[in-house]
Amino acid sequence: MAAAPTPAPRTYGDLYLYRRLFGESRPFWGHLAALTFVQLLATPIALLAPVPLQITVDSVLGSKPLPSWLAAVLPAAWQGADALLWVAAVTLVSATLLIQIQEMVAWIYRTWVGERLVLEFRSRLFRHVQHLSLAFHDAGSTAQSVYRVQSDASSIETVVVQGLLRIVTVAFKVIVLAIVTARISGTLVLIALMAGPAMMLLTQLYRTRLRANWKDAKEQEKSAMAVVQESLAAVRVVKAFGQEERERRRWLDRARASLEANVRAVSSHGSFDVLVGLTAGLAGAAVLFVGAREVRAGELTLGQLLLVVGYLTQLLGPLREIGTKTADLQRALAGAEHTFRLLDEKPEAFERPDGRASIRATGDVEFLGVTFGYGAERPVLSDVSFRVPAGARVGIAGRTGSGKSTLLSLLFRFYEPDAGTILLDGVDTRAWRLSELRNQFAMVLQETVLFSTTVAENIAYGRPSASPEEIVAAAKAADAHEFVTRLPKGYDTEVGERGVRLSGGERQRISLARAFLKDAPLLILDEPTSALDTATEASVIGALERLMKGRTTFMIAHRLSTLASCDVRLEVVDGRVVPLGADLSGVTMDGEGNGPGDGPVGGPVAGTTGGAGG
Repeated sequence: MAAAPTPAPRTYGDLYLYRRLFGESRPFWGHLAALTFVQLLATPIALLAPVPLQITVDSVLGSKPLPSWLAAVLPAAWQGADALLWVAAVTLVSATLLIQIQEMVAWIYRTWVGERLVLEFRSRLFRHVQHLSLAFHDAGSTAQSVYRVQSDASSIETVVVQGLLRIVTVAFKVIVLAIVTARISGTLVLIALMAGPAMMLLTQLYRTRLRANWKDAKEQEKSAMAVVQESLAAVRVVKAFGQEERERRRWLDRARASLEANVRAVSSHGSFDVLVGLTAGLAGAAVLFVGAREVRAGELTLGQLLLVVGYLTQLLGPLREIGTKTADLQRALAGAEHTFRLLDEKPEAFERPDGRASIRATGDVEFLGVTFGYGAERPVLSDVSFRVPAGARVGIAGRTGSGKSTLLSLLFRFYEPDAGTILLDGVDTRAWRLSELRNQFAMVLQETVLFSTTVAENIAYGRPSASPEEIVAAAKAADAHEFVTRLPKGYDTEVGERGVRLSGGERQRISLARAFLKDAPLLILDEPTSALDTATEASVIGALERLMKGRTTFMIAHRLSTLASCDVRLEVVDGRVVPLGADLSGVTMDGEGNGPGDGPVGGPVAGTTGGAGG
């Protein structure tokens, strides 16, 4: 059963987004804990790094004794000036090597964890987008969904791995360095730590502006991407009308708006970084000023001052990083907000846990008082009622936009009726599991949809487990085998994007082979021959006759002669379904009128109860 999305607030605050992103990373909490440990190892190494400098200044160049902790560790023979110089040099090299190794291991592990997080989050987004209703996809831009899956999904890695985990690691480093340095000079530590509240205040002042600027930048980027996607999808139309330059200018206008939005966002971010850097610089200058006075007063040795400055430099750096990271996160949170708005969209249909499954339908279909519209402003069907017995052929006619395709979309539950019930084998379609319901249908459309893969994989799209022999048998049934064997690689030939390497008739026969292989009890034919030449149409019609045998078939057609072989002939008129030929006065079929060979089709209207109860 598809779970209902978690109710979300109308506004997505930072804390809400942090909590949801961290929840999305739950499967990786173990790896995140291990990564945190690896990153925390940088702190003890950082404590070791300035020690050689203190030893050299105080005990090699000067006459100060070694720090008590170091004197207790080093053998007496190593505490002479020359030996200490070697100790300092080896310690410096060792510390540098340890720092590089730790950073390399942390970098590799951080990359692996971050990429896996993004991969899983993208997968979840992509799966969710596919389960959203057609109404959602009709209303939105494909480019926006693509941008959210490919670009905005990376926000989880930016926030969780590069943001929150890094802030935890840096905060731990600040605390440890502050404690160690306070044992040498508490005054200097307090001066350095005063930079923290100032940076947090700056972050709070800039946070809202940064978030708004990055949201605007992302919206402009998506807008520019939409132009590219739309123009390339319709490249034949663009070329046919010679509008390449117009499309380039249209994209350039959106791209310039995106550039300006990004510059505004970066400018705000940059001014914030300047103020944070200035705050850190002022704190460093104050530490140096006060520290030098303490050395002159004899309260600190020069080596101790250098050690403290080394530690506090490493302390101020993390403090500055916490401030800048908090600001950097606003860009990622802007993307995260978009992904969660997408995830909070309701799926197309909710399934009952006890939904009907693993049953092959006989194909008896009944509409009972079905009403549907694309919102209150676009009513399409009103109180539609009719019944089709199993195995019958149903012809559906009507003007363009009358609701013919919508009628069949309701059968698939692409949309849910606003009122009424649709029965399959006497069972409400909402009581079927969605995947099982749709498995009862095969379809052949006017505009054949093929995928950029091989002929064999396109034929087996509805049954990926089909054997090569079954694929060939389906192709033969659809009169496709002969032309497929003439292709460069036969069934392993790549058909190109949307099947552009095949002719219209070849694509349609591949679609027919797909329907043969699926062997579903119900068949949807939506103008399958209208775009074909006469010779190809005759071949396809022969294959369609074989395909329709023993199946409940719904055939949409504009040419009424196409429906001559149907058992049930219906027409969609003013949102109602009526028997075709019962009363067609004043009805013109898509401007075709009742020309020769296209007059009203008579004959029985088997199994219907009419429309509007008629």
